[in-house]
Amino acid sequence: MDLFQDLKDRGLIYQHTDEQSLRKRLMSRPISLYCGFDPTADSLHIGSLLPILILKRFQLAGHKPIALVGGGTGLIGDPSGKASERVLNPQEIVEEWADKIKAQLSRFLDFERKDNPAVIANNYDWLGSLQVIEFLRDIGKNFPLGSMLAKESVETRMSKGISYTEFSYMILQSYDFMKLNELYGCELQVGGSDQWGNITAGIELIRRTSDEQDKEMFGLTMPLVTKSDGVKFGKTEGGAVWLDPKKTSPYKFYQFWLNTDDRDVIKFLKYFTFLTIDDINALAQDLEREPEKRKAQRTLASEVTSLVHGQEALARAEKITNALFGGGLKGLSASEVEEGFSDVPSAAIDNTDISFVDLLVQAGVVSSKRQARESIENGAIYVNDLRCNDLETSVSQLERLDGKYLIVRRGKKNYYLIKFGQ
Repeated sequence: MDLFQDLKDRGLIYQHTDEQSLRKRLMSRPISLYCGFDPTADSLHIGSLLPILILKRFQLAGHKPIALVGGGTGLIGDPSGKASERVLNPQEIVEEWADKIKAQLSRFLDFERKDNPAVIANNYDWLGSLQVIEFLRDIGKNFPLGSMLAKESVETRMSKGISYTEFSYMILQSYDFMKLNELYGCELQVGGSDQWGNITAGIELIRRTSDEQDKEMFGLTMPLVTKSDGVKFGKTEGGAVWLDPKKTSPYKFYQFWLNTDDRDVIKFLKYFTFLTIDDINALAQDLEREPEKRKAQRTLASEVTSLVHGQEALARAEKITNALFGGGLKGLSASEVEEGFSDVPSAAIDNTDISFVDLLVQAGVVSSKRQARESIENGAIYVNDLRCNDLETSVSQLERLDGKYLIVRRGKKNYYLIKFGQ
């Protein structure tokens, strides 16, 4: 398999060092490569998914990936792609987040593989013990100020202000590349397009400090993931889409991909799945012929949800989706109800000895009894998939899901979750 060509065909290569040399190196023998992930939160989000999957693609092709958790650089803050200074988090928080990110990365990379097991490293292991005088003398002298100022990650921040702390990030990332080369023979760094300046700085540092005059190092970046509608990739009305199922449920995760715009879905299939280009081209033809069937979107949602959360979570997400949009709410368990309706208005009701009209008012479905009666008479109120148009209905007559839930819908899209008792 020509891995470089496959990455090209998928649109996954934005910048790279000399193509001929890199291709030749990849084809000759397995290469060690790394990508860094700074712990800026207690979970990675889907903006990190692309570089994670790049490492996975290299491992599947026989190469040796290194996932570098930035326990040290996470204490500094990368200015790349940021308009203002990052908030500096306490060391104990960064350490906690680093451990969680290590666990997340282990879901994607195989650390037990016989021939080319992946490696997880934490740059705090070497950055945390640096002596400032020695570091400036031995490493800092290899960074001409002019070339640092010319790097895009620094240049774009100069007018808005950048501290020396963030300005020094490039040196630390370059040092990481050098240390990984010493420890693991790492020859290639991959990252987002905003990391190109840091990657090339690391290559130059290794060239300047190496005893091997002809030593060749490599760099490769991926494009910035954009959406055709102008909305930032990975953002929803509820905020970022996280890889942690406790922060973004598998159902919401599935829905994010299912709702992909027709203009983006083929690109995302190339970026985020391991389907062959031929299979993706076939889905592109299906999209052109029968866009209303959304086969490409359903395939994308299934593939990525299964990859990130597993088959069991995918099955649950699909079950909830089918129940919400195809009927069948009565088949949902309590956990599935809470997962599927976690972002709709909800109310807890203790008293079941009330009329359905009073319930609608108490739960905030309508603002008044008059509006409740009008909505019921007009057939606009549904309870657990069934239209309710009887003004005399009492709450005790309504069948609850799992013995404690009512899902009320007003109109076509306004859902409300009502929970009874404990």
